Amino acid sequence: MGSIFTRIIHRQIPAHIVAEDENYLAFLDILPLARGHTLVIPKKEIDYIFDLDDETLSGLHIFSKKVARAIKKATDCKRVGVAVLGMEVPHAHIHLVPMNSMSDMNFSNTKLKLSSEELADIATKIRDSFQHI
Repeated sequence: MGSIFTRIIHRQIPAHIVAEDENYLAFLDILPLARGHTLVIPKKEIDYIFDLDDETLSGLHIFSKKVARAIKKATDCKRVGVAVLGMEVPHAHIHLVPMNSMSDMNFSNTKLKLSSEELADIATKIRDSFQHI
């Protein structure tokens, strides 16, 4: 059946996709720490990020860099934080979180509850920025 992320890759469940190429996909976290909190995944389903082959791992980080630049431009944050937790879904992924202070990256913080319309608006802004990176 595959992970929930694999189902997103195959468009079996909806997601607010902000960037994609043949190997990687970036989409908004539905319970974000901040507006623009994005998950970046390889399309290859591998549970643990450090089990990825070197080419996929480096490609994931290079793709994430482009997505982070788009997030920064779209959200006007000071920085985009990077976190690899990997416990919540058995599919390697990187969290990119817009931040204006260190506390913005605290995963114990209360998650935002954004409407589908708000998420769609944020996704559009990031997609538009990504096209100009």
